[in-house]
Amino acid sequence: MAKKHSKRYRALLEKIEQGKIYSVEEAVEKIKELKSAKFDETVELALRLGVDPRHADQMVRGSVVLPHGTGKSVRVAVFAKGTKADEAKECGADIVGAEDLIEEIQNGKIDFDIAIATPDMMGLVGKIGRILGPKGLMPNPKTGTVTMDVCKAVKNAKAGQVNFRVDKKGNIHAGIGKVSFSPQQLRENLEAFVAQINKMKPAAAKGRYIRHGALSLTMSPALELDTQELMDMKG
Repeated sequence: MAKKHSKRYRALLEKIEQGKIYSVEEAVEKIKELKSAKFDETVELALRLGVDPRHADQMVRGSVVLPHGTGKSVRVAVFAKGTKADEAKECGADIVGAEDLIEEIQNGKIDFDIAIATPDMMGLVGKIGRILGPKGLMPNPKTGTVTMDVCKAVKNAKAGQVNFRVDKKGNIHAGIGKVSFSPQQLRENLEAFVAQINKMKPAAAKGRYIRHGALSLTMSPALELDTQELMDMKG
């Protein structure tokens, strides 16, 4: 059965030229016309990559600090002890702990958006991997969240670091800002994100790397993006 869209959604569809492939410049201007919610909607980028994530050598996973942030304030937890715990607190971490923090999480208290850990803590953190993993909160060296430089990691997280990972079907989704951002801020955030994706193209990936791209708001239809323009973004 075909999904029935709301009157509001249908009205937004009328603002989009059906079948049109938008340049990034056009898309970041048009997306602001699609605002319909009472809250500051997130601008979401969706990419479909020409990779097969079932093969380890075609996994695309990493992070990027967006030049204008995400528009979202994040709470950062750091698993660390001693001087590294002190360093994390001084650099703005919201929660710092070790066994005590792990016990809280085991008891169901998760009051943070990003988790960072020093390498020596990963043996302990592994005990709660089944809790953090499904929520996308497990620290990982590939996203810079397992590191001895906890200060840099905390500052990156606060500045608007976006972690990404291709799903089983080769898709990547990320929030790259808010509809209240200027078109230039959205364009620069999008370019930074896509440039990082391009840098991480697996050598084993064959054919066209970025096969589809779309920009949307939390509650709007999507604008289809020019994939050649996206592939040309090298940062």
